[in-house]
This record gives sequence, C-alpha cells and structure tokens, in this order.
Amino acid sequence: MNSARKHVCPSLTALWLAIGTLSPALWGQQATPSSQPAADDFATAQDRAEPAPEEVRNVGIDEHLDAQLPLDLEFVDHTGKAVRLRDYFDNNRPVILTLNYYKCPMLCGLILNSLADTLKELDWTAGDQFRVLTVSFDASETHHLANVKRQNYLEYYGRPQAARGWEFLTGRQKSIDRLLAATGFRIQWDTAGQQWVHAAALIICTPDGRISRYLVDIVYPRQTVRLSLVEASEGKIGTALDHILLYCYHYDGKGGYALAALNLVRAGGGVTLAVVGVFLAILWRRERRRAKALTATA
Repeated sequence: MNSARKHVCPSLTALWLAIGTLSPALWGQQATPSSQPAADDFATAQDRAEPAPEEVRNVGIDEHLDAQLPLDLEFVDHTGKAVRLRDYFDNNRPVILTLNYYKCPMLCGLILNSLADTLKELDWTAGDQFRVLTVSFDASETHHLANVKRQNYLEYYGRPQAARGWEFLTGRQKSIDRLLAATGFRIQWDTAGQQWVHAAALIICTPDGRISRYLVDIVYPRQTVRLSLVEASEGKIGTALDHILLYCYHYDGKGGYALAALNLVRAGGGVTLAVVGVFLAILWRRERRRAKALTATA
C-alpha cells in the first residue's frame, strides 16, 4: 500500500523567503522595511507569517512511498537516443532519481552540486553499487543541453566508471507529466520570472523501480545517502556494519536517520544473549572434559 506525505521543503521555503526579501521584484511586489525581531518573537513567527506567494502555493512534494514508477515511459538520453525508464533499473542496484531542469538559474544547480559533493565523499561509485538518473521536467529542453550538463558533472565527480552510472534525460510533456504524478512532484511555471518553481529533493528508488525514500533538502549528508541506498537495495549492497546501523536507526522524516531506541535495546539484548550463550557453552565443554578425565582415571 502506498504511503503519502505532503510537504514543501523547509530549506526551500527559507530560500524563497530570502529571495523575496532581497529581490521583491521577482514576485511583482514592493519591499517593505522590517526591524530585527526580538528573541521571544520567534515562538510565534510562524503564526504571523504572511501567506505564501501565489507562485509557490501549488508547489511541493506528495510522498508516494513504495509506489511503482511507470517504467514504460519514454525519454531521450544525452546522445538523442530514445530510452525507457526501465533501462536504468536492473533489479540489482538502487537508483537516485533527481527531477530538475537544465536552464534553472539557481535551485537545480544547488541540488546537483550538493549531490555531486556527497557522491565524492562515498566510497561507492555511481555505475557500480548504484545509479543516478537526472530527468528534466522542462519539455522544451534538448538532449544537447542534457549532454553539456552530464559532461560537466561527470568531470566534477571525477570517477570514470560514473559514465555508465549517471544519466541525464529529456522528454516529451506526456512522459514528464506521468513521472511527476507518480513521484508526487508538484511544480509551477512562474510567468513573471520565466522559470519553473519547484521543490528540492532526491528520490531514492529500489532496483525494481519503487520509491523507497525522499530526501527533501538541498544538503545531503553522506551517511544519510549511504543508509538510504542500503535500505533501497534491500540488502544487495552495504557492509555488515551498514545493515547493523540501518537496524539501529530509522529515517526521521527530516532528512536523516535517528537512533531507534527499541531496536538498539533489542540488538543489545541479542548480543547479551549471544555472549551468555557462548560463556555457558564454554563452561559446559570444560565440565564435560573434566568428567571424561575423572572417568578415565577411575
């Protein structure tokens, strides 16, 4: 059964508010002077916040956890070749899916730069243990632009094997709309600014194309991405320590994994029982040897 959760990225909201403060002309509004709030004002700041601009009210992400992606959708790769989503899901490696557009003036660059920085910190490599799939939701963009973006990020990533593990796609509106609907990714065109308004997230997918996790932010900690990939791989990648950590931690819905106290207690209890069992087995073997020795000398 699919689980849905609706929200807009907190970091993105702050980013929009900052943009509105620095460049109010972007929203077609006049700037108004404001004073520094007192410390006790922060408790009620959210209650006094003005409604979001019309340009962002319908933007966000409805989480469709465990939903199956429509793998029959057709797109175009960086060479201009027609491909399907299923070409990137091999039932063996998890996939990091990002929904962006290549002419984005700011946010998409922040997302992809942050992802690339995190990938450089991992000892795993895209193309080996997992894959990365970046899809443009702007139907006017061509594979030529996708190829330029791909070359830039592969060069920055600096790992040759990633050439077979990080793809940049474009597509027609029908395929784009179906993919956005399947992932719950809601975007809106800002006519005044001539740009797409959208949220920031990585979508972690299982090897067979189901949505495992949303990392909704513009910063992606290495350990969070690693554990998310271990979880999505269903045990196909990751060390024994990774699986122990995944058992002791649970995703907190805020972009990271929190310590799961109950699982930790269970794990501790299991270790204690194992130690006691080994100790008793050693004592039993010693007593058995002693009994045999006494029998032999009798």
